[in-house]
Amino acid sequence: MDVKEIIPYLKRIESSLEKPKPRDELKINSRPLKETTKTVLMGFPGSGLVGSIALQYLVEQLEFDLIGSVTSKYFPPLAMMTRGVINVPVRFYEKNDLAVVVGDIPIHPMICYEVANGLIEWFAQFDPKEVVTIAGIVTNELEKRVFGVATDAGALQRIQDMAIILPMGSISGIAGSILTECKVRGIPGLGLLGETVPTPDPRASAATIELLNKLYSLNLDVKPLMEQAEEIEAAMHKIAEEVQTTEAAGQKKEQLPMYG
Repeated sequence: MDVKEIIPYLKRIESSLEKPKPRDELKINSRPLKETTKTVLMGFPGSGLVGSIALQYLVEQLEFDLIGSVTSKYFPPLAMMTRGVINVPVRFYEKNDLAVVVGDIPIHPMICYEVANGLIEWFAQFDPKEVVTIAGIVTNELEKRVFGVATDAGALQRIQDMAIILPMGSISGIAGSILTECKVRGIPGLGLLGETVPTPDPRASAATIELLNKLYSLNLDVKPLMEQAEEIEAAMHKIAEEVQTTEAAGQKKEQLPMYG
């Protein structure tokens, strides 16, 4: 084989090799979305667990259908369990015109690009109207406001009367990566950030659900979630009292006179 034949031969080999697609990094086991499904909501663990608490509550209360799941070599080697039953850590749900992605595991910063790219690549084939990612923003305030960002002016206009628009700054983690993927692909994206504290915060999750109620006419009652918040707060208050008691006992012991 002479040089003139080698070059076309190498080009044919190169073209025959299938280049890996972004979603090849994720193993998505799901049935296709229905044609009527036009909005995708996403929530992963982060500050206050705002997104994962809000969307898990939503799919349970409104009885969404579980349609698929995601696994990946990037995910930690663990299985989530509820009442003795194993759940895949990242799940797809669907009902009416909404699809929901709920994650039970935090996404490490080193793999946020791969996970966001793979998820948006898969959902893009169904031409979603918009993607909404829900997360938390730590302020240590008690107001439980909801802050909002969007990938374009049109999307921002939808929430400007419902959320506090962030003037500048950055959004880190998987929520930021998802919004970036939406931006580069021309998919309208919204980011709803519940004001939270660095502990599980159902109150912040309830605040984001109230905004979703307005956006999508969900009529989802958040009272049970607020009751859960009271239980968590009571438990944390008890732990704080026990810590203070232990510290006080230790200090008292240190103040005892020494003999001998």
